This record gives sequence, structure tokens and C-alpha cells, in this order.
Amino acid sequence: MRGAIHLLLALLLAALFPALALAQAPASDPDDDDDDDDAPPLVEQVAPQSLAKLPQQDLNEQLLYSLLLGEIAAQRGNPAVAAQTYLEVARQTRDPRIARRAVELAQFARAPEIALDAAKVWHEADPESPQGLRAVTVLLVGTKRVDDAAPYIAKLLQGKDQAPGGLMQLGQLLAQNSDKAANLRVVRKLAEPYPELPEAHFAIAQAAFAATDEALALAELTRASSIRPGWDLPVIFEAQILRRRSPAEAIQRLGGFLDKYPTARDVRLNYARILVAEKRFPEARTQFEKLLSLHKEDTEAIYGVGILAMQAKDYSTAEANLTRLLELGYRDPNGLRFTLAQLAEEQKDWPRAIGWYDSIKRGEHAMPARLRTANALAKQGKLPEARKYLQSVNAGEGDRVQLQIAEAQLLRDAQLHKDAFELLGQALAANPKQPDLMYDFALTAEKLNRLDLLEANLRELIQLKPDHAHAYNALGYSLADRNERLPEARKLIEKALELAPEDYYIMDSLGWVLYRMGDLKGAAQTLRRAWKGRPDGEIGAHLGEVLWVLGEHAEAEGVWREALEASPDSDTLQKTIQRLKKK
Repeated sequence: MRGAIHLLLALLLAALFPALALAQAPASDPDDDDDDDDAPPLVEQVAPQSLAKLPQQDLNEQLLYSLLLGEIAAQRGNPAVAAQTYLEVARQTRDPRIARRAVELAQFARAPEIALDAAKVWHEADPESPQGLRAVTVLLVGTKRVDDAAPYIAKLLQGKDQAPGGLMQLGQLLAQNSDKAANLRVVRKLAEPYPELPEAHFAIAQAAFAATDEALALAELTRASSIRPGWDLPVIFEAQILRRRSPAEAIQRLGGFLDKYPTARDVRLNYARILVAEKRFPEARTQFEKLLSLHKEDTEAIYGVGILAMQAKDYSTAEANLTRLLELGYRDPNGLRFTLAQLAEEQKDWPRAIGWYDSIKRGEHAMPARLRTANALAKQGKLPEARKYLQSVNAGEGDRVQLQIAEAQLLRDAQLHKDAFELLGQALAANPKQPDLMYDFALTAEKLNRLDLLEANLRELIQLKPDHAHAYNALGYSLADRNERLPEARKLIEKALELAPEDYYIMDSLGWVLYRMGDLKGAAQTLRRAWKGRPDGEIGAHLGEVLWVLGEHAEAEGVWREALEASPDSDTLQKTIQRLKKK
């Protein structure tokens, strides 16, 4: 015990009072092989030339006792007591090293008030220390006192070299404070001394946007761009704001900037991405290709060209670009392999697709790759082989459920609904109350016209998982499709949409129940939104039917044409078109 105390004393002396420790420490034994000789100090050592700036402090018994008390508290798992002890010593000694140790202990103890008080002592004791100044600033912001933090932030910004970088970091610094109006007020005050720095106006724009003052944000970005016309960050930020109200304005702003500064890589990349989002695929591909002509190994550009070529069914260009990305060491190689497998599937090159899927051995794409492999086997008419493959996959309990559901889907695709029903029933018996199995079992029951089981399972699932949006939706859509209990169906679907407001299939269900209830205009509006978000065969079938009944035959046929291109095998779509065109 005496040896341990001596070691702790030596560490404290070396860390906090290096000059005194060197004078008082006993001479080392040349034969002592104790590994503790190499232990790191508690805080950074102080260079000899800076010792003169530190307070002249005698290491008296009371001071040593307090330091020992604090350090023992820390060693025994009570950092809050240790931090408070160190804070009291720091106030007495005005020693920045002790104050810094108090900050560290208080942060570990999650005691922000003690940390803040200690940081203030640290800064007052050593006003030239940037670390002490930053500690006070961050802790004030963290405790929601941004107005109090402003003078300290202003000190951090002082100097021609510090101001631009500091202003650009204000948004990140203040992000932890939820009062965005206060943040904007502070940033505008801090930016006042720097009217000719574009970074000052950019900082105000960031704070204004966070405070939902888009007009001020746009005005400040315009000012930043006028001071430094070729700077890309303001124009990218401006386009992001404009896009919220008008994608066309955002596209125009980025395009105009590129006319003047054609080599602006990040602006062109954002331009291409907005074009993709607006489904202007040929124009987006042109922009990616321009980017690639300027930056031969730009992986974002190569990926963009590859994906858009795939979308345009230019399979050779897509494959060439995506395989090149693999050679360049793209950050997500398994994602690329999965996409290359899908590319082969689109061309019905099943062996090549399976080869790519098989090359994915681990990671988030591994299980989806196993499921797609089984699907590719089934597409070749090898259903028994596909089922055997799924059954052989080594998986944990959660993945095993997904494999069973995938096997049932293969059976449903082959119109073997009874076999799928029996498979899911056995899986559910072995794993009762499993939500995914309950949901899939209910949908399969509907295929066999076992509507009693459909409704019973979905209602039980809703009780088990009240936030299961698709359970509400499936039950509501089933009622709407049979034209039964339509008010109840609508209520169920609206609940589903409340839980998953951006789910386009649920929007489709709402549109369909509105149609069944005779609200043709409401149905068309809802289905148009669903179709825009996901141009799927079944959504296209429903939208086309509503438009046809409204007398909008040309638009209906246009939607059906697009839907057939996207989902040529959709049974619902083909039956809908045949039924309505016969009338």
C-alpha cells in the first residue's frame, strides 16, 4: 500500500508541479525494472520555458491532501467528487493544469456546471491558451447559454487567419443549441466586424435557414457570392433552399453558375443529382459525363453514368462503368456487386447474376443476395432447386424467418398458394406471434379466399404491434378491394398513412378506397402522388382506371404504357387494361 501511495505522489508531482517534483523525487534505483516507470502523466507535461508563466505555488500539506483526495475519488469511480475537489484547488491556486484536470473529470462525470466553472478558471488563469478558451465556449453552448458564449467566440474569431475558418464552423458549434432564433442573433452579432468576409455571410445564411428565415438566408448567400463570385458552397446551399419551393429555380441557379465556372466539380455533381431527382435522366447523364471528362477517376461521376445507363437500358455502358468502379476500390464494393447482379437479371442472364450474388460473402447485402439467388433459380424454372437453396442457407433466427417468407413468395409466384399457405403455417406454428410470419400468412390466406384468417391474423398483429403500418393497410385495402365496409377500410388505411406518411403503396390504397367510395377527384389526386413517387404496375393500374372512369382516356393510356414498361408481368395491370378497354 505504501508503494502505491508513493507512486501516486510521484505521478501527481510530475504532472502538476514538474519543477518541484524534479527537485524532491528520490533518485531512481538502476536495478528497478518496475514497468510503472513508463506510465503516462495525468496531464500534458509542461515545457521548461513555460514554467515561468505558471503560478508560484508551494506544495503544502493541505494542497497535497486535496490533490490526493481528488485523485483517489477518481480512481474509486466517483469522478464528480474528484472534479469538485480539483475545481476548489484550481480556484485556490489559479493553476491552469489543475483547472484542466477538473474539466476532464467533470466531463467524464457528466457534470456540465462543474466543467464550465473549471473551464472559466482555466481560461482566466491562462488566457493565451486556445484550448481553455474553446473549452469555455463549447461548455457555454452545451448548457444553452449562447449569448454568454458570444464574447468567447468573438475571441476565437480574432485575427485575419482565424476568422474565416471560425465563421465556417459556427453552424456546427451552435447546432447543439435548440434555440435557433438565439443562434441567429448571436451569429449576426459575431459577423458584424467582418462585412467583407464571404464566410461571415455564409454563417448568417446557415443560422437563418436553421431559424426558418429563408429570405434572409438567400440574401446572405447572394452577398457571399457577390464578394467571392467563384465560390461553390453558397450556390450549392442556395440551390438546396430554392429546391424546397421550386426545383426548376434550383436547376436554373446551378446551371447558370456552371456556365461561368464549368470546372466546379461539386456544383455539377449537385446539378446532376437534382436532375436525377426530377427524373430528367438524359440531362443528368450528360452532366455526369461532363464531370467524368474533367475528372477521369471521379467515382461519383462514374457511378452516376453507370446507374443512369442502366436506367436507360444501355447495359454495356452500365456494366463497364460499374466494373471500373470495383477496380478503383469503390467504398461499397458489395453494393456494386449487387447492382451488377441486378443488371444481369434485367438482361435475363441468370447464371451471371447468380455469380455476382455469390461473390457477396458478408455484410448488409449478403442476405438479400441469397434471396435474389433463389429468385434467379426460380426464374429459370428451377423451383425445387431454389427452395433447396434457401433451406440450405446458414442463418440466425431472424434471417431464417426471412428465408421462409422468401420461399413462400416463390411458391406464390408459381401460383402454388396452398403450398405457400402450408409452409407459412408450419413456420408460424414453430415461431408463433412472429410479426413478419403473421403478416405474410394473412396475405397468403387471402389468395385462398380464407378471408376469416386474413382478418383474424391482421387484427391480432395490430394488437401485437400497434405501429405496424402495413397490417392496417393490408386489412383496409382488402376490404376496399372487395368493396366492403368502406368507411372502416378508409379509417384503417388513414391510420396506416399516419404511421408511414411517405409510403406510396399506402397512398395507393387510400386512392383506391376513395375511388370505391365515389370520390373520383380525390382518388385521382392521391393516386397521382403515389404514381409520381413510385411508378409501380399496380399503382399505375389503379390510377389508369380512375382516369379512365373520369373520361381522361389519353392520360390513362399514357400511365398504362409507362406501367407496362416498368412492370410488364403485372397481372393486376394487364387485367385492368383488358377489362376497361372492352367496355
